[in-house]
Amino acid sequence: MRLALGISYNGQAYQGWQSQLSRQTVQDQLEAALGKFTAQKVSTLCAGRTDAGVHGLMQVIHFDTDLVRPTASWVRGTNAFLPPDIAVEWAQVVPTEFHCRACAQSRRYAYILIESTVRPSIDAGRVGWVYRPLDGQAMRQAAAYLIGEHDFSSFRAAACQALTPVKTLQRIEISQRGAYWRFEFEANAFLHHMIRNIMGGLIAVGQHKHPAEWMKKILLARDRTVAAPTFSPNGLYFLGPRYAPHWGLPERTPAFDGLP
Repeated sequence: MRLALGISYNGQAYQGWQSQLSRQTVQDQLEAALGKFTAQKVSTLCAGRTDAGVHGLMQVIHFDTDLVRPTASWVRGTNAFLPPDIAVEWAQVVPTEFHCRACAQSRRYAYILIESTVRPSIDAGRVGWVYRPLDGQAMRQAAAYLIGEHDFSSFRAAACQALTPVKTLQRIEISQRGAYWRFEFEANAFLHHMIRNIMGGLIAVGQHKHPAEWMKKILLARDRTVAAPTFSPNGLYFLGPRYAPHWGLPERTPAFDGLP
């Protein structure tokens, strides 16, 4: 049967999602735990790979297995072998035609940023940080230039392996609660470092280093060298993919309620 799992994790201790020789990745930890639980080798596919230091609130993975157990057993049993900063949130049997990556209609991220004259302590590693005030209206005006289908080469990392830089950015929502800013992104897919590179530009506009129209110039240039530096991964959270309703998969986990 094919099984889908929803995974949450704190990415601070890991070199991203994708398996590496170091074995210090979320995928390596998950597959090791699944192997101990099933006494079989398990290979997983994910909905969207995350970089070193990036967190996941609902990464979705799938794999095939001939081991039949209740879905609650998959959750509890796998979690028993996982480190405390990674957890299986849910498990669900899905049709064999389901593919966690190919069936995703969009992917969602949030970036949490604290505006403070003092660096974060309790939130260290879990939020980005700026010490200069931000202009929310200017950032929203800049973000509006990015909505739609565009060539995002100016926001693409040199190591990006995507076949095309053309992506459809469906929404960017920017909100503030006290000292915390929340930037939420949704697109059909994202390029390597795309959000962190966009964040660098939005923050430059928000601190009045550039006007909002600068974001349009960066986009049209299709040149990474004209854009702002890549921003910190600390406050970036993969909120997970969206699927068509007929798959019956959750859209959120309890961890969503913990973000500002």
